[in-house]
Amino acid sequence: MSTTNIVIMIAIGAYLLLMIAIGAIFSRKNKNTDDFYLGGRKLGPIVTAMSAEASDMSSWLLMGLPAVALMTGIPEAFWTALGLAIGTYLNWLFVAKRLRVYTQKVDAVTLPDFFSKRFGDEHHIITFVAAVFIVIFFVPYTASGFAACGKLFSSLFDVSYTYAMIVSAVVIVLYCTLGGFLAASTTDFIQSIIMTVALLVVLGVGEAVTNGMGNVFSNVKNLDGYLDVFKGFDVSKSTVGSYGALPVASTLAWGLGYFGMPHILLRFMAIEDKKKLKLSRRIASIWVVISMGIAVLIGIVGYSLMKNGIVPTYADSSSAETIIVDVAKWIASHGYIPAFVGGVILAGILASTMSTADSQLLAAASSVSQNLVQETFGKKLSEKKAMWLARICVIVISIIAIFLALDPSSSVFRIVSFAWAGFGAVFGPMVLFGLFWKRTNKWGALSGMLSGGITIFVWKFAVRKACAGSILDIYELLPAFIIACIFIVVVSLITKAPEKEIGETFEAVKAECKADLKEELTKA
Repeated sequence: MSTTNIVIMIAIGAYLLLMIAIGAIFSRKNKNTDDFYLGGRKLGPIVTAMSAEASDMSSWLLMGLPAVALMTGIPEAFWTALGLAIGTYLNWLFVAKRLRVYTQKVDAVTLPDFFSKRFGDEHHIITFVAAVFIVIFFVPYTASGFAACGKLFSSLFDVSYTYAMIVSAVVIVLYCTLGGFLAASTTDFIQSIIMTVALLVVLGVGEAVTNGMGNVFSNVKNLDGYLDVFKGFDVSKSTVGSYGALPVASTLAWGLGYFGMPHILLRFMAIEDKKKLKLSRRIASIWVVISMGIAVLIGIVGYSLMKNGIVPTYADSSSAETIIVDVAKWIASHGYIPAFVGGVILAGILASTMSTADSQLLAAASSVSQNLVQETFGKKLSEKKAMWLARICVIVISIIAIFLALDPSSSVFRIVSFAWAGFGAVFGPMVLFGLFWKRTNKWGALSGMLSGGITIFVWKFAVRKACAGSILDIYELLPAFIIACIFIVVVSLITKAPEKEIGETFEAVKAECKADLKEELTKA
């Protein structure tokens, strides 16, 4: 192994050891499963904001988004990023506080648990269906994170993709099983900082090498549609397609996914002081806008780097997902200090992946151990046994995800987009209606979940394939979200209204949130 690679390994190794150390430290603070899955609702506002967004952005931010911008130009990357920025802000603005208040009021520590108590589902049917959907979509989502780690180390050190992916997964599993939610949230906060440093360094180096952003944009301005947000550009075919209202709406629909993301919603539930959510919202929204903007610019700079031979000529978006890895390798080849900087950049990519995978593992494990085993199937466990079951579930789900990640050719962007659509359609409408429409009942909620989930699969694997290139060839989240909303409203109205006690709890939560808002406005 070269000296450069040794320096890079030292930087990455120090980062990995820090993550495991954090897991060991927080393992002492997990007294019960509430602590393990929700951190005892002890998160501060800054950790809440940054851990939520780090777990949200994942490897998609440092691998998927720059690759899309590089290979297709501004349109798809811009509208996707805009939809996510809007969705982030609205989720913090409307959902965060009410969900925090509601889950504490009904004593719920997981999302399926909240659904069951909100809708008075004594037989835990909603809990069961919600937990199954979480496992269905989170396992491949986690696998995409493991795959991203495998691609990183395989590309960097010319080692087996399989071994690299497994080692990365083991580190994630270690600090998750040790420290639970508090460890995951704290490491996510640190990882968000490392991700930011990596983005800034890569953009700065790319701009310097290409002699300024003026040259960067002059290199792509003659690519028809590359910089036009209303047109799409296909590098492989060199053709331009219309990017009209429906495609734009379809891409913006990424923002709808936020309302149903369990690993993000859990952060809202875990903050120590609900009054600090306003600060969290501001921090999260600003970071998301800046980080995605930089990621898109890196993709555009990547075109000039590709033309100058600094990075390889990529064949498609999947291969272009290593753009930041290749830039880091180029930086590292210029001496020991640059090698350490390159190692920090690569640690940032690793951080972006791990920050999501750890949250997904905990959410999926809680669905199996808490919602399925203990609540749905009625297995009563002591706190000690429940903690062991939680840790075992993390390990088992990780093993399944590792098997799914064995294919190195899988695209991070495609896997994430499908899982994102699944959660957005299955849980997003139910969260919104459950928090803001008193009349929503358990049958409406159940039909919304099922119709949203089924539509995702049907639209993705049947409609879009059969109608490729037509008006129906749109991101599956948009039609599935709309259909789920329709089912919730119609079924809730034609079936029995919720029990009086459920309505009273809803009104109590509404009144508390209204009082908090009035207090905020008075102080302002």
